[in-house]
Amino acid sequence: MSAPLAEISRHVWETKYRDAGEHSLDDTWRRIARALASVEGADRAGWEARFLALLADFRFLPGGRIQAGAGSGRQVTLFNCFVMGTIEDSIPGIFRALQEGAVTMQQGGGIGCDFSTLRPRGTRARRAGTIASGPVSFMRVWDAMCGTILSTGARRGAMMATLRCDHPDIEDFVAAKHQPGELRRFNLSVLAGDDFMAAARTDADWPLVFPAAAVDGEGAIVEREWPGAAAPVPCRVLRTVPARALLDRILRAAYDHAEPGVLFVDRINRLNNLGYRERISATNPCGEIPLPPYGACNLGSLNLARFVAAPFTDGARLDTDALAAAARVAVRLLDNVVDLSGFPLPQQAESARGARRIGLGITGLADALVMLGLPYDGERGRVAAAEAMREICHAAYRASAALAAEKGSFPFLVREKYLEAPFVQALPADIRDAIAADGVRNSHLTAIAPTGTISLLAGNVSSGLEPVFSAAHARRVLDRDGRPREFHLTDHALALWRDRGGRGLPPGFVTAAELPARAHLAMQAALQPFVDNAISKTINVPADCPFAEFREIYDLAYDQGLKGVTTFRPNPVTGAVLSPEADGAEAPHCCVLEREPD
Repeated sequence: MSAPLAEISRHVWETKYRDAGEHSLDDTWRRIARALASVEGADRAGWEARFLALLADFRFLPGGRIQAGAGSGRQVTLFNCFVMGTIEDSIPGIFRALQEGAVTMQQGGGIGCDFSTLRPRGTRARRAGTIASGPVSFMRVWDAMCGTILSTGARRGAMMATLRCDHPDIEDFVAAKHQPGELRRFNLSVLAGDDFMAAARTDADWPLVFPAAAVDGEGAIVEREWPGAAAPVPCRVLRTVPARALLDRILRAAYDHAEPGVLFVDRINRLNNLGYRERISATNPCGEIPLPPYGACNLGSLNLARFVAAPFTDGARLDTDALAAAARVAVRLLDNVVDLSGFPLPQQAESARGARRIGLGITGLADALVMLGLPYDGERGRVAAAEAMREICHAAYRASAALAAEKGSFPFLVREKYLEAPFVQALPADIRDAIAADGVRNSHLTAIAPTGTISLLAGNVSSGLEPVFSAAHARRVLDRDGRPREFHLTDHALALWRDRGGRGLPPGFVTAAELPARAHLAMQAALQPFVDNAISKTINVPADCPFAEFREIYDLAYDQGLKGVTTFRPNPVTGAVLSPEADGAEAPHCCVLEREPD
């Protein structure tokens, strides 16, 4: 039997994951393990026992939709988030996409949408002669839909909106959330290509374009890759802006309002294991899974705090053998989710079953480092974190190759092209040899999600790869009736230290507010080589950070090979769900009340 749950853990379990008739979290774990083992052809009882052992003591935390839906008998998806299909630039196409989004959210999935295909505000359609109202106006329709579909209860809808940095409405998009309450159910991210970053650095002119077949005008014609098009499309230059000024406008909005984020979209596509068959222009709501149209994310996190042997002693160590063994079982568990889950739309089922993407990640990293006596901002801490992620990544790929030999490869696999992908080429030779011989079960295997809610379930362990927020803080979460309820929390590692008689703060204990931005970036960069999807990471920035220094964060992130950047600088617009009980603490960007995707 599991130990009694902490107050916050019990609240999360009861409001989000408990199914009818379940009297304890053990009942929930048994339901999940039994359901996911049911798709096994043989030894179902054995796999149920292995899955149950993996879930026990919060060693592995499946995504929230898996916990809430697996074995429940309800018509819900087990996938946390989806990227929706390409939005056709017509009223029927727009509202067809809206309906698909509504159906997906009604069944429990968050959504990502690329609005780049919608004509810029004020342009006249070549065929119909109508004047376009622009992407941002239609985003408000999505926002209202989200609020209506999920207007009550302990869970809120999550959405990501993306827009190309060369779309003529990019300035409107960047400023879309400057008013409190505007588009509050969306996260926003700009798709920044390599050519834009180069143009900004040389202060070159930057053309804002749209497909020439869709708009009237007399501007120059340039070729551009475009969402939904298999080949470059002739685009009309509608106007030109200085690239550096546009980037500064994007970053000034992030500085003042915490949005938009920036996605380095060419890098995302260049490093995509399935780059030979898909083009990505959006992510799931928190950004850790870049996905093609109708792609889905299937998430789970290994809790590193549960793999530290002899914590707070000179002999403290991360049990990497146990971590690798757990990763192997977790891959099979998440792979079974693909077969067990229903899907809101047939296109989503086709995409998920064709690629069998999973996103195995981590949570509790910062707490594990505290238990090891390693500061988050030190070289030894980054090395330990990278070693842990490397163990997980390589164990996951070996398990997926073995699964392919047993059950078959993912249907979209073209073996020779897959083996040419940069991430796959960087894997150890034995893994590449196994893929060459037997294929691989899953196109992608690793991602690091923010894990806000499931980390609370596990006793307030540090979220994802984020540093410890603070020693103690107040946190608002939603009750069953949709009203916020406040809990006073102590960091998991600190609570464990005190339970063992420790006084003050343990060695190596450092909080997000104490860390320079470079330390956040360095940790993300240390783990990125072992993450084939992406990483959700918030760079916490103090309120008094000069804008010039803030701007450097994005240059560093781009130069260090990251796939995207999200920053949070305290400001009066975004509000907070984490209230400080120590000086200097502020709310991270990913933890705004309406953005809990689990």
